[in-house]
Amino acid sequence: MSHHLDCEQARRDCRLDITDNYVFRGETGTVFVMDVNSSLAGPGAQRGFHPEARYEFKIHTDGTAAEDLTYRVTFDPPDGAGEQTFTLHVLTGPDARDDAAIGEHLAEGRTNHLVSGPDGLRMWAGQALDPFYVDLTQVRAINAAVKNGARVELPGWGPNAAKNSFAGSTVHSLVLEVADQDPRLGADRHIGVWVTTKLATDAGGWRQINREGHPMVWPIFRPDDSEYAGGANKVHPADEMNGESEHVARLVAGVVATNGTLDDPAAYGRAVAQHLFPDVLPYRTGTPAGFGFAGHNGRTLADNAPEVMFSLVLNSAISTGLTPEQFADTRSGRFPYVVAKPATAG
Repeated sequence: MSHHLDCEQARRDCRLDITDNYVFRGETGTVFVMDVNSSLAGPGAQRGFHPEARYEFKIHTDGTAAEDLTYRVTFDPPDGAGEQTFTLHVLTGPDARDDAAIGEHLAEGRTNHLVSGPDGLRMWAGQALDPFYVDLTQVRAINAAVKNGARVELPGWGPNAAKNSFAGSTVHSLVLEVADQDPRLGADRHIGVWVTTKLATDAGGWRQINREGHPMVWPIFRPDDSEYAGGANKVHPADEMNGESEHVARLVAGVVATNGTLDDPAAYGRAVAQHLFPDVLPYRTGTPAGFGFAGHNGRTLADNAPEVMFSLVLNSAISTGLTPEQFADTRSGRFPYVVAKPATAG
């Protein structure tokens, strides 16, 4: 859950709350995963997907500043068994960033069932085990250090004592696999990906509620109860390149200066901000994904994104004390790659 409950609307209705964004190589093509609605929101939270919302995968191809490919998913209200019918549309060119555009219908189906579309497309949506892993004790300490330009204070805690705060929890996953032969995406293309939830307004338009590109940007830099975090969710990634990028650069410079790991903290802060903004997750289609220390090329369900981001921001090797092997039962090598709960019906 690298992004969680960071705006008022998402806290009121967790079906709109994005927890993670993944992009990686699948069995037949490029896989996009958006996780929402964590079970950790509590027993009073509504399950499933919001029937008045849009769930969108936004894709920038070949370095474009704005998305030119959008996959939009909408859901009907749940039936008596709790399942929901969903519809998938694709929007290209200028339509990809136009809320009024309808796009091309690609597929429809039901939650917990595998759905096929044209050109080898596959989709699945439903409740699944959360593959994300981190100890929130460590997250809170690093967030406080970054916010205050201070040292990381973790008395009595060490990597050997780490516990996965998300063990046994579930999310609601949207899994889309676009095959290599798909004419809109294909293989060997440089793309940037972000995901968003939008809610219909009384005036007939759409309001962006939540978004995510890189993992851990909100937990590290944006306190989840702040007006600042809520406002950041409402903007397009391209709009962050001035004030927001500079703000993050200052935060990184402050914490690095305090910890004394560099002679020029300001330059390092700017370099980190340039790396993270605009906040879209880079990936070259057709290649093995990995969100690691050597670089960011998509993100798999196994990647230890918190460890990578903590180390990047602090300019110091930070261990979370947790490994992908410990949580291998939360992911699969076969479509839909997440571990469904209940089991996927065919």
